[in-house]
Amino acid sequence: MAQPPELDATETIAVEQSETRGNRSLEFGKGKKGDALIVAVRCQGEGTINVTVRPTDLFFPLECLDSEVSTIHHQVDIAGADDKGTVSVEAPTTVRWSMTIGHGKRAVEEASEPAGA
Repeated sequence: MAQPPELDATETIAVEQSETRGNRSLEFGKGKKGDALIVAVRCQGEGTINVTVRPTDLFFPLECLDSEVSTIHHQVDIAGADDKGTVSVEAPTTVRWSMTIGHGKRAVEEASEPAGA
C-alpha cells in the first residue's frame, strides 16, 4: 500500500504520491502530443475518495474498504489529456491512498469484424 501503483513499461510517470491521508493536489507535466493520460489510484480504509483531473474535467469516486487494498487505472483519451495539469484528491483521514499519474500511447481500438462475418 505504501508504494504508488505501477504503470506499464510503455508509460511515462509524470508524478507519484506515496501513501498519504486526507486531501492533496498534485501538479503533473505535459506528455507527448497525442498521448493519453493515465491515472492510477490505490486506497485502503473505510470511505470514498474523489479524484478530479484538470484540465480534462475527469472526475471519479473510488470506494475504499478497510479489509482490502483497492486499485483503479484510468486511461483518459480526450482533448487536453496530453497537457500539463493538476489532480486533486478529496479523502477522509480514515483512508490511506497513493497515486501515479503518467502519459502513454492511446489504447488501440479493437479491429472491427471483417466484412461478411
